[in-house]
Order: sequence, then structure tokens, then C-alpha cells
Amino acid sequence: MSDQATGYAILHDARRNKGSSFSAEERRTLGLEGLLPPGIGTLETQVARIHAELATLDDDLQKYLLLSDLQSRNETLFYAVLMSDPATFMPLVYTPTVGEACQKFDHVFRAARGIYLPISARGRLKELLSHWPEPDVRFIVVTDGERILGLGDLGVGGMGIPIGKLSLYTACAGVPPQHCLPITLDVGTNNHDLLEDPLYLGLRQPRVRGAEYMAFIDEFVQAVESLFPQCCLQWEDFANINAVPILARYRDRICTYNDDIQGTAAVALAGIFGALRISGGKLTDQRFLFLGGGSAATGIAELISLSMAQEGLPIEQARARIALYDVNGLMTTARTDLADFQKPFAIDHAPVASFAEAVNALRPTGIIGVSTVPKLFNQEVIEAMAAINPRPIIFPYSNPTSRSECTAEEAYRWSEGRAIFASGSPFPPVHLNDKTFVPGQGNNVYIFPAMGMAVFATGSKRVTEEMFIVAAKGVAEQVGQADLDQGLIYPSQSRIFTASLHVAEKIATYIYDQDLARTKRPDDIGAHLRELAYKPVYR
Repeated sequence: MSDQATGYAILHDARRNKGSSFSAEERRTLGLEGLLPPGIGTLETQVARIHAELATLDDDLQKYLLLSDLQSRNETLFYAVLMSDPATFMPLVYTPTVGEACQKFDHVFRAARGIYLPISARGRLKELLSHWPEPDVRFIVVTDGERILGLGDLGVGGMGIPIGKLSLYTACAGVPPQHCLPITLDVGTNNHDLLEDPLYLGLRQPRVRGAEYMAFIDEFVQAVESLFPQCCLQWEDFANINAVPILARYRDRICTYNDDIQGTAAVALAGIFGALRISGGKLTDQRFLFLGGGSAATGIAELISLSMAQEGLPIEQARARIALYDVNGLMTTARTDLADFQKPFAIDHAPVASFAEAVNALRPTGIIGVSTVPKLFNQEVIEAMAAINPRPIIFPYSNPTSRSECTAEEAYRWSEGRAIFASGSPFPPVHLNDKTFVPGQGNNVYIFPAMGMAVFATGSKRVTEEMFIVAAKGVAEQVGQADLDQGLIYPSQSRIFTASLHVAEKIATYIYDQDLARTKRPDDIGAHLRELAYKPVYR
């Protein structure tokens, strides 16, 4: 192969490409002369150019696609852009914009990224997985596309979620991108519109269920263990019927976790810790009512219960301070339709006619929405919470924004400015009665990148529930009084990298203390993490 061909290949290798920043000497030695404009720029000028290009676009999906194309051609520049202004770019590469990108995946598909494992390749998953060029994969985010955000079954279009999540592992906590692999398991789709769409890129068949599905998952896990023995598996956006049993099946066997269940739980718990710094209450005195009874709800409820137990409340008494309300009403012991994972939170109570009536009957200090149904925290509900509590905790965590149970403006206005608010998707500041409230976003981005960096640095053998409590406390303790005075209960996303490394240090310390690490404990864990963290600079 000629030098020029080698040079041309470098320009199409996202990890090696520097674009206009190749020096004159590099251009000569790598055979790049003539393949680039003669002007030589810096990484800083390249970042400025991308900022300027993005500023000309009004549509967030177009911005998402521009950044996606950039990631495919120049990985260093992509992360330099993200890390230059994380608060601006996180909503573009992940929620809420990624939801629309997943919905339109088949119509805007560009360069392939990650691995697709169709169930039609049963018996050959290790072979397909071995096609990935990086031998040392430490993190896999995997989805089967059935429950993408609050948008439902998007089939292979769900790949946008693992790609986006892993981008934030790097941008927010410094996990080196070469160790990250997004995967979609294609077991079919029950989305009729996708099956009828001539542009759909996945298998055109109904979803496989039952034993055949679990055998496919088993083969996948075995292939990952065989090829990437130090890999941590993060399950993402699986339907409840699969998410809960998959986590139960593997959590004590391999290094794995489900971010929808455990990451969501940790960020909610962090929000509660922050809220209690405003209200002055004790965790063990709180009562919570959930709107939604799926795996996210029960995951949050269980982590709250475990945290209450750490503070001295017997676990059964802790669980009794939590109630769930779903499409069939209050989850009571009299109901016969509850799944096993819901039963610990069933209460002995008469049925109620509405969520607002449940608020009045149970008198919770906080309500948490994980229903994916918008506007169910209506005026009657918020006013009921405000009548019961001086500082009601209102957490509509469903996302994207179109699925939020209420807006920040509604929560503050209907509570006369007394709500302690956080949501799953971003909302702008709210001006009410000469005061400005800054609504917090209970985004899992405060948890999973830090968890990833801690696991990467320590080579942890497992991810445990206690690690998520440690993470939640690490997030909450970084919120200053000035933030709390504005109603903000999470650290500013503008300093997410520093915040994530702080949380990662707390988790890593716990991993070493519990003898879960595969690596030797460094003298200074924080310094070790900072040294390992990926930095977007040309080498």
C-alpha cells in the first residue's frame, strides 16, 4: 500500500484523525500532503469551528446528527467539543434529543457504530462479537430496544441509547472511549409502524419471548465473558418483564447493573438527600408515593429502603413508608395482578379513586413520577401535596420532556413556590413572586459515568446496591448552599466532570474497602482516577 493510501486511511480512522490539526511534519511522514487544505489549525480552532457550525442550526436533531458525524470522523474533536460545554451538549447527545434520534433512526442512519446481534445469529454470537476491533472492552451498554426512554418499542433504533450513554461515560467521567462498546440485541419488534416501514433496518418479526429469549441472553453474556473477561455489562431500556429477571440472573455472577433500575434509583436518592438539606427532615421520617410501578419505581423504592435501613430503620418498616400507584390504582395486598418485584411495596389499604386521593389518604412527603405518562401531576395533586407539606418533594422523573408528569413552572406555581423540584428532563428557570427557581434535573448522568470510572479504575468484580448509595451521597454532598437557596438539589452540569470524579473516588474507595477490586489500591485514589481519565488532546 502506498504512503498516500495509508494517509488517506488515517483521515478515515476516527481515533487517529486530527483533520486540519496534523502538523507539517506529520503530513509529510504520514502521506497526508495534498489530502488536506494547507492551513494548519489547533484543536481549539477546530472546537470553535464546530461551535460556529452548530450555532447556524435551529433544529436539535440536526445538531445531534452533526455531532454524530463528527464522532465518526474525529473522536478527539468530538469529545473536546462535548467537554468544552457539557451542560449545552449533554441534552444534544443524550436526553431529550436522543429520543427523537431513536424514533427516526432508520431514516437518518449514517455510519454504523457498535455491534448488532440479531437473534437470527443464535449459536454465532461470539463470532459476531469478535468482529469488534478492540480486544480490551471494559464497558458494554446493551439494549434490546423494547422500552426506549418513555417512547416504547423502537427496535434497532434503540441503538442511539447505548451510543449516547457511552459518549457520556467518556465526556462526563473520563472513561477512555476505546474501552467502550455499544450493543443492540435484535430480537424483533412489536412496533407495527416499524415492521411496515420500508426503511426499517432491524429484523422484521415479532419479538421473541420466554425461554428462547433468555437462551439468547445467556449466549450473549457467555460470549462477552469469553472475549472480554474484565467487562462490565450495563443493561439499558429493557421492558420490565425482562429487565428485572435479567438483573436478578446475573447481578451476583458478573460485573453488571441496570441503569434504569439502579442508576435511576441512585440519582433519585441523591435528589432526596439534596431535598432534605432544604427541608431539614430526616430520611427515616419521609413517606414516598410513586406514580408508576415498574422496575424504575421499585428500584428507587428499594434503594431508599436500603438507605433508610442504613440509618437504623428495619427494612420492612422502611418499605412500609413507600407506596406505588400504577394504571390499576394503588398497589395493595388485595391486588392479584402484582409481579414478584412489586409485592414488597404492596400496602394494606382500601382502593382509592385517583392519584390525588392517594396523596390525601397516605400523606406522603414526596411524590416520584416514573410513569412515562405526561401531566398526571396535575394541579389537584400538587395543591394536595402543598397542603400537607411545608416543602413538598415533587420529582417528575419520566423523560423525554414530552413525558414529564408536570413541568417545573406548574410545580412551583401550584405549590406557591414551596415545592422542592427535580425532573428527568431539563426545564428552564422559573420566575415566580420576585424569586427565581432553578429546577434540578435528576439525570442518571450524575451516576453512571462515575460508576463506570470507578469500576474501570478498580477492575471491580461486582456492582452492588451499596455502591449506588455511596454514589448518591457523593452527588448530594457537592451541592452548595447557594444552589440550595435557588432550589437546585444537584450539582451544576457545567462542572459534571469534576463532580463525576468526586463520586467515582467515593465509589472506588468503597470497592477497595470491600475487597471487590482486581487492581492494587493506590496511595491516592483521587489522583489515580485523574491520571487515568481520558483527555481529548491530540497525541
